[in-house]
Amino acid sequence: MQKTTTYRPTLDAIEAAAEKLIGIANVTPLIKSSRYSKKYEADIYFKREDLQEVRSYKIRGAYNKISSLSSTQIENKIVCASAGNHAQGFALSCKLLKIKGTIYMPSPTPNQKIEQVKMFGENYVNVVLTGDTFDDAYHAAMAESKASNKTFIHPFNDEKIIEGQATVGLEIIDQAQKHPIHYVFVPVGGGGLAAGLSSVFKMLSPQTKIISVEPKGAASMLTSIRNNKNTTLETITNFVDGAAVKRVGDLNFAICKETLHRVVEIDEGHVCQTILELYNKDAIVVEPAGALSLCALEQFSEEIKGKNVVCVISGSNNDITRTAEIKERALLYSNLKHYFIIKFPQRAGALREFVVNILGPTDDITHFEYTKKTNRENGAAVVGIELKNVADLEPLIERMKQFSFYGDYLNDKPELYQFLV
Repeated sequence: MQKTTTYRPTLDAIEAAAEKLIGIANVTPLIKSSRYSKKYEADIYFKREDLQEVRSYKIRGAYNKISSLSSTQIENKIVCASAGNHAQGFALSCKLLKIKGTIYMPSPTPNQKIEQVKMFGENYVNVVLTGDTFDDAYHAAMAESKASNKTFIHPFNDEKIIEGQATVGLEIIDQAQKHPIHYVFVPVGGGGLAAGLSSVFKMLSPQTKIISVEPKGAASMLTSIRNNKNTTLETITNFVDGAAVKRVGDLNFAICKETLHRVVEIDEGHVCQTILELYNKDAIVVEPAGALSLCALEQFSEEIKGKNVVCVISGSNNDITRTAEIKERALLYSNLKHYFIIKFPQRAGALREFVVNILGPTDDITHFEYTKKTNRENGAAVVGIELKNVADLEPLIERMKQFSFYGDYLNDKPELYQFLV
């Protein structure tokens, strides 16, 4: 019978990766958050991986992997697929190691991200835009890898990648002044960071509870752990793009199912609310995946009281063009933004009557789209209203019905609502 061995990163391999990354990846600060510590009555620390040169932890795994390649692999060149952070870590590693690489990215990738990748890689990388999704780019990259015998640098399902990301855990343990560390909250997409970090804590601080956090629209790790096998999701929501994968890595899942204390999922609207709060109150810019670990604290508010807690802020590659969508999703999650079909009487003064008699003193119309006259008496409009207080919704609806303006409420009708948000 053939003996099979299961991969687990060793402390020696992780420490070797840390040595290799000296002068390449920043030893990012572990900073206590006064605001979060007060809010949760605990000592809450942020591990600021958003302060890396490429603005995410991905440089750790990419450099550790690429620097381990043989001379033949280097000569044959390398290839990867990515819609964001892995591409930037890959590009910078290519430039630092003077290795030629090709990066496949989906065609809709924002120009800002493409330019960042080209800036980090300079003349050492070639960016190819193909397909509409990451999966399209991945298949194109794999096809080139096989056709040209180029080494494919996987974003997460690779031993050297896991060992590189694991150095985040080593740094946390080294930097934490308050021991023991009771909880570490870490985002999970494909699982490279979660697998590496949790392995370090399993060896050096086994009493620490590692909580992995993923978006509700792409809960591939949680689904796999519940099924006790690595499971591919049929569909995912791509909003939290840094943590949205249909299937976590096989190596990563095998580790995480043994080392994670819990996996929790977070509503994308909660992520948006946290992004805006961090910017407005702490002057910290994070990408959606970078906010996941902080969102999870609410679910553990009683458990973590009086404890030492670390949240990994994984990245800050946020596209400014998404700000309007982030604000919209945050307001919807907070129940402060509501969409209605309003039936306007076909007579002069109807809109003024709606504003005077229906809207509360602090209610704002933020969307108004008149559709067409549906009959002689009424014409329909889609109206978005932003409230200052959640308690104002029911009285607003009552006034609409009292004055015969109410047509329908759209927030709980996703088949219609998707066209507005």
